[in-house]
Amino acid sequence: MTDDIATGTDALLAVDGLRVSFPGKGRRTPRNEVLQGVSLHVRPGETLGLVGGSGSGKTTIGRAILGLAPVRAGTITFAGERIERAAARRRRELSRDIQVVFQDPYTSLNPSLTIGDTLSEPLLAQGFGKAAARRRVVDLLDRVRLPSDAAGRLPREFSGGQRQRVAIARALAIGPKLIVCDEPVSALDLTTQRTVLDLFLELQEQTGVAYLFVSHDLAVIRVVSHRVAVVHEGEIVETGEAAEVTSRPRHPYTRDLMRAASYGPNTSAER
Repeated sequence: MTDDIATGTDALLAVDGLRVSFPGKGRRTPRNEVLQGVSLHVRPGETLGLVGGSGSGKTTIGRAILGLAPVRAGTITFAGERIERAAARRRRELSRDIQVVFQDPYTSLNPSLTIGDTLSEPLLAQGFGKAAARRRVVDLLDRVRLPSDAAGRLPREFSGGQRQRVAIARALAIGPKLIVCDEPVSALDLTTQRTVLDLFLELQEQTGVAYLFVSHDLAVIRVVSHRVAVVHEGEIVETGEAAEVTSRPRHPYTRDLMRAASYGPNTSAER
């Protein structure tokens, strides 16, 4: 199923007919096709929630956009540029505009680097001077509501929710246009989920960044998303406005996801 809302010319990210497959375990084993012609788009400043169960292919979509999964067919267009087969050098350049927040807030941070060094790395790589990078780190810590002295501490000194705030700050460091959020709250307790989801909403309002927000939990997707795409067995089976999909789902699989939703992480504001 293709995206049921026309992308027009205003899409920041447009994925069309995306297919991803991996070799089978044996020489005569057929390839495992994980994505079967996925199409979707994300506009500047909006959140597209990508929801599906384990093995549905939702994470593979994000990885393909990031250049971490092999694209067999289809196109990925970002800001008017085809990137599905971008070379390694171009991928590094694209990291200025496309960032990621992973599921595990601890393993995504280098345990031997202070928070200040972690946040400074992408800034220095983009040509910031040391003094400018330090000022930017202080601003980032303030944005994610961590104290300025956090810059001199190590990841192990923080809770899971605080580490995820650091990961979000790092993703925001160089002002990206799009952040791929891969199950960014699933490792957190419900109370901390609420706090982090509110932070995502607040930062989007402040910066205008777009999110592709991947989750297995329709309740989480409802909170953060403007639109929703439901992924099942490598295909998008339903798309639409978040309020519509999460309150009046059309597809039986979406209804199953709604029954399984936690409905715990309600935030101070929903889309």
